[in-house]
Amino acid sequence: MTFEGPGQGAVVREQGLPFRPDWEAVVTPVLDHMLTPPGVDARRIALLGLSFGGYLAPRAAAFDRRLSACIANGGVFDFMASNLPAGMTRKAAARWIRDEPATANQRICDLMAKSTDTRWAVQNGMFTFGSPSPAAWFLAALDYTLEGVAEQIRCPVLVIDTEAEHGFAGQAPALYESLTCEKAFLLFTAEEGAEDHCQVGSPMLSAQRTFDWLEETLSARPRRVGV
Repeated sequence: MTFEGPGQGAVVREQGLPFRPDWEAVVTPVLDHMLTPPGVDARRIALLGLSFGGYLAPRAAAFDRRLSACIANGGVFDFMASNLPAGMTRKAAARWIRDEPATANQRICDLMAKSTDTRWAVQNGMFTFGSPSPAAWFLAALDYTLEGVAEQIRCPVLVIDTEAEHGFAGQAPALYESLTCEKAFLLFTAEEGAEDHCQVGSPMLSAQRTFDWLEETLSARPRRVGV
């Protein structure tokens, strides 16, 4: 089953619902719906999150214990960790933006003028987060962290990383280290042609290894009677 939540696809474009950090509020009703039809094995439900979903899926898994497995491809522990102003902690950055929003806006706009990637990231972030300014988006994005949350996950988790990860470099290992549940780490390499973000160069290899892990993980769980 695939679904779009707030901030994604038609949900943000047609319903106007922006991203929200408490993604369990999105996944829980999805699971309620999934478990309604007959024939669904409630003991074998896995959640896969791609790209930014590498934060959203583990976040949901920390609070909805009906999930039997979670896959973060690629893993995201702290969405804004690599974007904090030099020398600033998370708390200091949040305080600076609240106290000096005009200065923060100008600083971000200067960066956008120098980088196409930064300009796209901020503009898309403002749209999908429902933020009126770059500074407001930056402040909202600081809420997307699994600090104090990842250790609450109880189901097995597969954390995936790529050798040339550019969007969330260093985030997958950080997520993996924070987990206290059963866990596995999978690194895709340039030699395999799968080194880019979410293995865009080799989706078949990615799917094969992901489903191999799922098969091994879920086969250990007893089937629900009648399924």
